[in-house]
Amino acid sequence: MLGETTRDRQAERREATRREILQVAWDLARENGLAQITLRDVATRVGMRAPSLYTHFPSKHAIYDAMFGQAWAEYEEHAARVAAALPTAPRARLLAMAHGFFDFAVADLARYQLMNQRTVPGFEPSPAAFAPSKRVVRDAVTMFAEAGVTDRGDIEIWFSLIGGLIDQQLANDPAGDSRRRLIERAMTMWADSVGLPPEPRDPP
Repeated sequence: MLGETTRDRQAERREATRREILQVAWDLARENGLAQITLRDVATRVGMRAPSLYTHFPSKHAIYDAMFGQAWAEYEEHAARVAAALPTAPRARLLAMAHGFFDFAVADLARYQLMNQRTVPGFEPSPAAFAPSKRVVRDAVTMFAEAGVTDRGDIEIWFSLIGGLIDQQLANDPAGDSRRRLIERAMTMWADSVGLPPEPRDPP
């Protein structure tokens, strides 16, 4: 019929196979550790021979690259949802941002390690895979500026405080919330140090 779009079934199958390979890679990373992924294990679980993987990903680092881009794209979507519901007061906004990133990070150790730690020797994300990360940081810097914080050192300290609490949570209490309960205290100390005005109090 006129006006119908011709489907590229071969491209659809190829994309479906790539998605399956990435899902298997994530499963193996969560089971055995991010750096322990092998092309042989991925191929076996997908049901193909290892050389066939090269028609989809030219190397293991290419798989990591796709995983990295996927992880940051997922967080970019998560951050957008968090941003849409942020309160208006500066301290409350930045506290909600901290909780949003913390919760996303501790939900998946392997994903967090690939996103924010150099766990895989020799791996560097490509510019395309790194793009969502850059957008997330750009948007966060904009939110800090809207809250009155423009010094990049102050912003890096904020990131480091949240990152440190995430690392401690994942290392020492992965199933609990002990470090999450420290976020408000840490954010209050940080907000005091950068001179954010106190939250308005409701009249008695």
